[in-house]
Amino acid sequence: MSRLLDEYSDGMTYAGAGVSIEAGDEAVERIKAVVASTSRREVLGGIGGFGGLFALDTSKYVSPVLVASADGVGTKLEVARQVGRYDSVGIDLVAMLVDDLACVGAEPLFLLDYVAVGRLDPSRLEELVGGIAEGCRQAGTALLGGETAEHADVMKPDDLDVAGFVVGVVERGHELGPERVRDGDVLVGFGSPGLRSNGYSLARRVLVSNAASLAEPAWEGAALSLGDELLVPSVIYAPTVTTLRAELGAGVHAVAHVTGGGIVGNVARILPRTLDAVIDMSSFETPRIFFEIQRRGRVSAGEMVRVFNCGLGMVVALDPRAAEAAVSLATAKGLGASIVGDVRAGSGTVVLT
Repeated sequence: MSRLLDEYSDGMTYAGAGVSIEAGDEAVERIKAVVASTSRREVLGGIGGFGGLFALDTSKYVSPVLVASADGVGTKLEVARQVGRYDSVGIDLVAMLVDDLACVGAEPLFLLDYVAVGRLDPSRLEELVGGIAEGCRQAGTALLGGETAEHADVMKPDDLDVAGFVVGVVERGHELGPERVRDGDVLVGFGSPGLRSNGYSLARRVLVSNAASLAEPAWEGAALSLGDELLVPSVIYAPTVTTLRAELGAGVHAVAHVTGGGIVGNVARILPRTLDAVIDMSSFETPRIFFEIQRRGRVSAGEMVRVFNCGLGMVVALDPRAAEAAVSLATAKGLGASIVGDVRAGSGTVVLT
């Protein structure tokens, strides 16, 4: 009777099938330090186990509600692949996750990532996870663990996709949302210097004719190449929302993270059916890249605000008495912030003026 441990002299190997265990081990060693740099006191142990351990602080939250979200970076990864730089898309991943939790009023606690590749390049993974770790440090979130999968013969060698999962917590009864929004609320907007991670299928179709075009100036006289402009990392707004809640308390009513769906689709998500949000498009700066997309692609204004953030990365609905303080607090955090509109009687729609 043959045994599994019997040897063959010329047998197939996992490496021969396109998956390198050695490269996987090297990648883990490369990222250990950056993962450890994101640790919080609630984290138990380090990476390498079958699951990440996190001790929820029940003295801080009397009636905790866990909040979870999953997201990716989308086709911005294709720009990163063509440029050959992956650090900023790691920051983008964290921003997409923790800023969604901020809309509920939750503190992001820990994050897990999932990376799928055609061929595992330890240095490329180190760069990507280094960006994720930097985003986690900015957000005060622990990178608790993750998974890297090498999909030989299924993905092309240079192909890469990344997704993430975040868990946060909010005290029951303290959740933000449409039920808190009132007629007369003031809308404060936080600026976005770039596209964040949304609308890249359209942006690439309009702007990127080939890989060489990414090395050219983003527009005539631009200081950045088109590739660098499209890889501007997302601002992480969650810590600022936490500060607003700590300083302004119940004056903060709702938060909209402007991602896929643009200004119109996302601000509508914080509105009751009886109220409208009126936003003055001249009250915040729209970066040049959005005008380039509109001009080169002859994209309609309605399509632009339905797809892109157009320079408005987050919108906060506040009690009018808290609005000026919110602008000052956000500005002190280094954000471009301004009063961009208000809430009025209506039918749950966003009106742009």
